[in-house]
Amino acid sequence: MTNSPIASVVFGLASAACWGAGDFCGGLATRRTHVYSVILASQVVGVVMLIGLALAFGESAPTPVHLLWGGLAGTLGLVAFYRALASGQMGVAAPVGGVIGAATPALLGTFLEGWPGTLKLMGFALALIAVWFVSRTENATAHVNELGLATVAGICFGAFFICIHRASETGVFWPLVAARFTSLTALSIVATVTHQPRLPDKPHLPLIALVGVMEVGGNAFYALAARAGRLDVAAVISSLYPAGTVWLAWLILKERITRLQTVGIVAALAAIVLIAI
Repeated sequence: MTNSPIASVVFGLASAACWGAGDFCGGLATRRTHVYSVILASQVVGVVMLIGLALAFGESAPTPVHLLWGGLAGTLGLVAFYRALASGQMGVAAPVGGVIGAATPALLGTFLEGWPGTLKLMGFALALIAVWFVSRTENATAHVNELGLATVAGICFGAFFICIHRASETGVFWPLVAARFTSLTALSIVATVTHQPRLPDKPHLPLIALVGVMEVGGNAFYALAARAGRLDVAAVISSLYPAGTVWLAWLILKERITRLQTVGIVAALAAIVLIAI
């Protein structure tokens, strides 16, 4: 794909929108049924959808090396997910993990591709502030153990961004299929060992299927964003997904947006403009 900074920003925004909507739908689904069944069913939907897209776009089968990168990305993403859940305060894990997850590939992108312009650097800083504020809850207080878990989660999320970028250099969908198969296998083993329910109730299937579709969209658009432009731009813009989750919760569930979250949303909008210039 031809290098196009604007396309990278657009794809990154599409990725953030999909991930934000997916997180919102996933949160709704887990209120109604078991978390393992939600994740497993959405992963199955994602695998089927990705295989269909790979065949429809005629992507050639990836090399074993690219499959390895895709599988590694899925495993690291899974580790990050459980590390975040293990934290006692999600209000701590979410912002710390989100900021580190965005900063890690941004630093690598700067190292590999050189320093971006001044305006983009200002945009990156604002975006990291936005992720922190949008993800914060009013009652979240940090403890040493929770910060450690959140840091590990953030590093894993950043590694996920980097691995998907590496795996998608010659394709978009097949590496994501490999990532989904890896995480689906790991989740199935964990669910079996811990005797967790793996099949959701039928009334919840449409919402869970939407979770899978949104996750696939987020991953695919992120891969396209990374191929279209700089890795740091793609990672930072895509990491603004919590703003979408907060906005949907306000719009649909009438949840209150805190002052910190409002500041974060405004900062996110300003960051997008600076990064796109």
